[in-house]
Amino acid sequence: MTDKYGRLMVDIDGTNLSDEDKILIANKHIGGLILFKRNFDSYDQICDLVNEIHNVKKNIIIAVDQEGGSVQRFDKDFTKIPSMKAVSNHVNKKGNNGFMKDLAWLVSSELISAGIDINFAPVLDIDRNISSIIGDRSFSDDVTEIIKHTSNFIDGMHEAGMKSTGKHFPGHGNVNEDSHLELPIDKRELHEIISTDIKPYIDLKEKLDAIMCAHILFPEVDSNIPSFSHIWINDVLKNNLKFEGIVFTDDLSMLGSGDLSVKEKINNSLNAGCDMIIVCKKRNEIKEVIKFLDDAKVQPASNISTLKSTKRISWDELSLNERAIQTKKILNNLGN
Repeated sequence: MTDKYGRLMVDIDGTNLSDEDKILIANKHIGGLILFKRNFDSYDQICDLVNEIHNVKKNIIIAVDQEGGSVQRFDKDFTKIPSMKAVSNHVNKKGNNGFMKDLAWLVSSELISAGIDINFAPVLDIDRNISSIIGDRSFSDDVTEIIKHTSNFIDGMHEAGMKSTGKHFPGHGNVNEDSHLELPIDKRELHEIISTDIKPYIDLKEKLDAIMCAHILFPEVDSNIPSFSHIWINDVLKNNLKFEGIVFTDDLSMLGSGDLSVKEKINNSLNAGCDMIIVCKKRNEIKEVIKFLDDAKVQPASNISTLKSTKRISWDELSLNERAIQTKKILNNLGN
């Protein structure tokens, strides 16, 4: 029998679990926990935290954003990761296509050794030198380069035993605004987006295990943002692209998700076809969500279990691993 997981991913405040955290995590609707820099002090500490979480619940996905560059939640003991733009430039210059796979394998292996299931990566957005939040998080300003490099990156993740999450669907690179702070609006028509920003999702749909929706309004396509949109999730992603993986919302506490009540946001996301919903920072709202999920009789899902990491490697093994050693040497030569 396949294990079932709650449909809600939440966060915690500290480097260990409070009594309130434990009660929350034990709830049947909690199927995921996302960790941030505030939750990290050291490798040993994060391992202890993961063990604490698993002592409360086994059926839970533990996630982090460990992209590299400006978005690396775990540092200190973990390898310092350059931005993906810098790595792509290195690969292009040296012709070392295997390095992208090696880097993804190393990053994933370090996380897996600490008990982390998924890294929300890779970023599939095109860097058009417009966005205030994407920038060098993108692999390239060329969609063909993005597909090549992220395909290798996903291969490295899979070799390590970690599933991939493409973000931010259908594309965050064509707007200036930061969706953490406001709702960006992209006025392009669907055919324009499909021929550009969605191309990585088309080419990589067999490799991507999950996607994360962007908090962007595309008024020429739908009056709802992708997380709330039957058109984006069912018509475009599932029916047109034939994507069969897990669909995440981005964090619904971000201002880019609009001014609806949190219960309305959850209801809209579930009705649109999202598999897992992320709500962070607002514990009172999370409690409201849980009550809503209870009242709506929303059941845990079995497909979320596919995101659990599938291999294990110890930190000590990694420190002696020749592939890891050589990858770190190249990173050092990149000045990171």
